[in-house]
Amino acid sequence: MAGVLLTERTPPGFSFENCKRNSKLLELGYKPPKATKTGTTIVGIVFKDGVVLGADTRATENTTVADKNCMKIHYLADNIYCCGAGTAADTEMTTLTISSQLELHRLNTGRVVRVCTAKQLLKQLLFRYQGHIGAALVLGGVDVTGPHLHSIHPHGSTDTLPYTTMGSGSLAAMSVLESQWKPNLSEEEAKLVVRNAIAAGIFNDLGSGSNVDLCVIRKGSVEYIRPFDVANQKGKRQGNYRFHRGATGVLSTRVIPLVTESEEVRRTDDESMDTSS
Repeated sequence: MAGVLLTERTPPGFSFENCKRNSKLLELGYKPPKATKTGTTIVGIVFKDGVVLGADTRATENTTVADKNCMKIHYLADNIYCCGAGTAADTEMTTLTISSQLELHRLNTGRVVRVCTAKQLLKQLLFRYQGHIGAALVLGGVDVTGPHLHSIHPHGSTDTLPYTTMGSGSLAAMSVLESQWKPNLSEEEAKLVVRNAIAAGIFNDLGSGSNVDLCVIRKGSVEYIRPFDVANQKGKRQGNYRFHRGATGVLSTRVIPLVTESEEVRRTDDESMDTSS
């Protein structure tokens, strides 16, 4: 048709134009940015009446333990909580942002927020930033349709599983989950399984450590147990290393009087007064 400007349409599918750019930059000597290494063990399982979430409490900065009692289980709604692994600031701000949106959703609809709503908001936020937000999440909650557990990766993909784990200690934790989890666990059995999984991450991963935190989500109630177990007990001094007075012989004694500046000034003034008189 005359008068209609035909523009070139973007072809559908993925674009790999940046791959050529990145390879060219590498040829010119530019170094690619390195991913920040983080350490955490987070776990979630579904039991007969709800969901149990667990996490360790060690926050690291490279090879330094920055915080021994970091809170890694975050509040999203009254019936939904979320464990975060990765960059502590990213997990904190991501959960705070989605928590405020869920509260607005609850006020607008007048209904209890569903877990799938929280999952959708989290995955859309993370996918929007293409994995540059370092937040790997384990989302758990109970709504009108029952208990739900989801794992959400930093780039936005999600899985719905009866048990899951994420973080640098996830391999050790998964070995415990695969051997001890079974359908229709009781609450006490579920707590013990999550505790054992977190402890496996603590003792087999240098980035995980300190205590075990648990969050038990049931229909109509939530129990946040912090700490549930202190996995790394601090050692106690066994002996007394003080020596009583006189245990060591004194060979010689020399006393050097300490003269302060005020005493020196006062002595000089007294000497000047004596000379004038």
